[in-house]
Amino acid sequence: MGGLGGKAAEPMEEWRGLKPMQPRGYVAGKVGTPVQIDGRLDDAAWTSAPWTEDFEDIEGPIRPKPQFRTRAKMIWDEEYLYIGAELVEPHVWGTLKEHDAVIFQDNDFEVFIEPDGDNHDYYEFEMNALNTTWDLLLVKPYKDGGPALNELELEGTKTAVHVDGTLNDPRDVDKGWSLEIAFPWKTLKQKTAQACPPKDGDLWRISFSRVEWQVHVVGGKYEKVAGQKEANWVWSPQGIIDMHRPERWGMVRFVSKPPGVGEFKPDPALAVKDTLHEIYYRQRGFHAKHGRFTDSLQDLGIAVGELRGIEGRPVIVLEKNGWEAKVTRAGGEGGKEVWRIRQDAKVWKSGK
Repeated sequence: MGGLGGKAAEPMEEWRGLKPMQPRGYVAGKVGTPVQIDGRLDDAAWTSAPWTEDFEDIEGPIRPKPQFRTRAKMIWDEEYLYIGAELVEPHVWGTLKEHDAVIFQDNDFEVFIEPDGDNHDYYEFEMNALNTTWDLLLVKPYKDGGPALNELELEGTKTAVHVDGTLNDPRDVDKGWSLEIAFPWKTLKQKTAQACPPKDGDLWRISFSRVEWQVHVVGGKYEKVAGQKEANWVWSPQGIIDMHRPERWGMVRFVSKPPGVGEFKPDPALAVKDTLHEIYYRQRGFHAKHGRFTDSLQDLGIAVGELRGIEGRPVIVLEKNGWEAKVTRAGGEGGKEVWRIRQDAKVWKSGK
């Protein structure tokens, strides 16, 4: 879920539930007119922007469909990345009013942004129906040691909420709430080597989550039902109750054409990245059982012929504080690409 994350699966069980899943994809078109950030998605700039798919349970189709609909849109211009969302909710409520509070203790909407696609240095942003926000930077995922830098501020970010109903009033039934966020490119640029604003065709890892608590009315006020866990509804399912797996997030391709023009083109290196993550998760499982890492594919239970997107055999090198794996992707730039992953889940394309 949010900034503190849910309890992850034990390492030996992770890969069983984390087989490759096709991430959701979205084409974010460029607009020429600034968006008025008022929480209502009625500006002309939003009209042609498609909705994402309806959100699903964080674990995917193995779980029941969410009780209420959630969907989002994305557009951009030279100054901002704009995100809009619509959350159906019969009882809109919120309690947290202090910036950088743990917002997912209320019902919330969350944004995760990882421009480089290397699983490290990614942004998390949460907001509730009171338009209270929490922004932070994850140096690397919690499962790999974090840390989360709560002191990070996404300065210049503009947000607004519109409630279609009455906030914190259980006497009626609401339709829901909508929101708008404008992230300045100059702020998102602080922890990425990617172009900000993006170049035409650039592909970023971005995903969304909605936290929903069960509530009842006590003394004329909403209260969370004791002993009930929150629901986590997401745009691109994770396959596990943990949003801090950037390799599972959706993908957004930025284009210079207007919103609604063009089809999504997936990451051509997705298969080789899935292979690297399989090695990573199997190493985690092996280490949990044996207290050490291995450079043997046989120890990891990996049959080379079953690996996707690579040429030849993976090479695993043990190092003082961990390991690094290298694979070659055929058909990349110049005919071949070398990709690597290490024990803290960082993945990158290298020269050799």
